[in-house]
Amino acid sequence: MTKLNLERNNIRILFIGYIVIALLGTFILMLPIMHTQPITFLDAFFTSASAVSMTGLIVLNTSLDFSFYGQIVILILIQIGGLGYMSIAMALYILVRKKMSFGEKNLLRESLIYPQPNGLVDFLKKVLIFVFTIELLGAMLLFLRFKLDMSLSKALWASVFHSISAFNNAGFSIFETGLVPYRDDFWINFIITSLIIIGGLGYFVLLELYFFSKKRFANLSLHTKLVLSSSVILIIFASLVVFLFEYHNPKSIGELSLFDKIMSAYFTAVNYRTAGFNTLDFSTFKDASLFFGSLFMIIGGAPGGTAGGIKVTTIAILLIYAYWSIKDGVVRVFNFEIPSKTINKAFVITVSSIVYIITCVLILSFIEDDKHFLHLLFETSSAFATVGVSVGDSGTLSLSANFNPFSKLIIILLMLSGRVGVLAFLFSIFFKEKEKYLNYPKGKIIL
Repeated sequence: MTKLNLERNNIRILFIGYIVIALLGTFILMLPIMHTQPITFLDAFFTSASAVSMTGLIVLNTSLDFSFYGQIVILILIQIGGLGYMSIAMALYILVRKKMSFGEKNLLRESLIYPQPNGLVDFLKKVLIFVFTIELLGAMLLFLRFKLDMSLSKALWASVFHSISAFNNAGFSIFETGLVPYRDDFWINFIITSLIIIGGLGYFVLLELYFFSKKRFANLSLHTKLVLSSSVILIIFASLVVFLFEYHNPKSIGELSLFDKIMSAYFTAVNYRTAGFNTLDFSTFKDASLFFGSLFMIIGGAPGGTAGGIKVTTIAILLIYAYWSIKDGVVRVFNFEIPSKTINKAFVITVSSIVYIITCVLILSFIEDDKHFLHLLFETSSAFATVGVSVGDSGTLSLSANFNPFSKLIIILLMLSGRVGVLAFLFSIFFKEKEKYLNYPKGKIIL
């Protein structure tokens, strides 16, 4: 079996694995002890898929419709989705001191998007320690604030749930109206956005930053430099877009103080990067804000972490390529030349994603013809990029709560395919063409 065929098989196994886990979570959530009122199989499947894909779109209120046990199951699904089920399985292998096979190691590499052939087990151990340490620290910091508003037991559970949900960019909340009541709370805004950003950078970047913390920026790898610079630029740009477009909108941030406007715009911009929490009602946003929000969500976060979307590195490579093509120079960044193979892959990912999103939006607009087209684009982008923000159903649920069953299935497919990545998803459903030893004549096309 060739290396490419092995990669395709691994991706196919990963994608099927997430479907199986989502279905398993569905059957568990259907148990009477898991919910406070009767729920349908489709809504349970939607919730399970949203959790394991770390999306956060909800058709059932996590606080009201699920019991404490149901919330625990949702949180476990989020953690499995964040680490990757292969990471969990391999962690158990390590605990029982069982060696991984070559195929299992390859599958784990695909799951973690680990770029090197060696040191995988050691990398996984560091990832697990790092993840649980950050989530614990986040929970402790959130507890200091939540204990002022509720009993110690409720504050502890809320802290743990929101810390794991934020770090894994899931966007699930066990508060009836999400984080809206904490819109003007600097402590909650800062902790949640910090967890989101850290989780969205990718495990490879996080570990490199940790172990190279005493070195200069120049000593970091090209990947880490590109992720950090692109992420900072996108967050600042997205914050400015929300701030400027909604500045005079009395329904969103128009009536807030200047500091609260800046904080709300920043919180929204960070959550566009695949988190899904909200302190504002997106249904009150102007169309221009929703359009740009869709674009920011599609871009997403960094590869190899808890974020979804096309990924910041993909967009950065295309912009760098366009810049140097106009200047007619060698495509480079930070004094490194970008291989043509990387540029081609970035192009394929972007084009495939755009076609995929447009196709899904058009299908949804045909089925849900009573919905605003831009709202459907926003919902589709949110599902594809595993973000979770939504214009809502005129209540506390996402717009998907008003969809018919077939439309919900489309959103579920978007969320699960977004978890493995659009290119990986296409690899899993299309088979490689058989090699043909032919030389085709080169055609000339005017552009």
